Amino acid sequence: MVQLVRDLMTTDPVVLPPDTPVREAARAMRDRDIGDVLVVDGDRLCGIVTDRDLVVRAMADRDDLSDCRVRDVCSDHVVTADMTETLDTAIARMRENAVRRIPVVDAGRPVGVFSLGDAAVERDPNSVLGQVSAAPGNT
Repeated sequence: MVQLVRDLMTTDPVVLPPDTPVREAARAMRDRDIGDVLVVDGDRLCGIVTDRDLVVRAMADRDDLSDCRVRDVCSDHVVTADMTETLDTAIARMRENAVRRIPVVDAGRPVGVFSLGDAAVERDPNSVLGQVSAAPGNT
């Protein structure tokens, strides 16, 4: 049976406007136990911010984060998957673009996030990545 991205994606992604302070994005990640937030301008997906982006693009270069916004640190070349795509298609796109997670869209609107961890839990649950991804967070 062919599996679709919508079957494994994490639904109800956190979406924030571009002018959101990075500290608010970090709090959302902590509070929801997630590693990314989507940046949207109206209904248009315009970026993704990961926990790594916060460290590498915000904290590493700034002593004061008070004026740092998600638009300043987001990846603006966003690789997406349609919710009706097969897992194989989405995984291949992730591999081609060297990304670990991708926003899932429906008619261009963000509806979820699909990660390598999601794929590993489903496809190879006994692998290290599958086991780590299935384990409860250590927050």
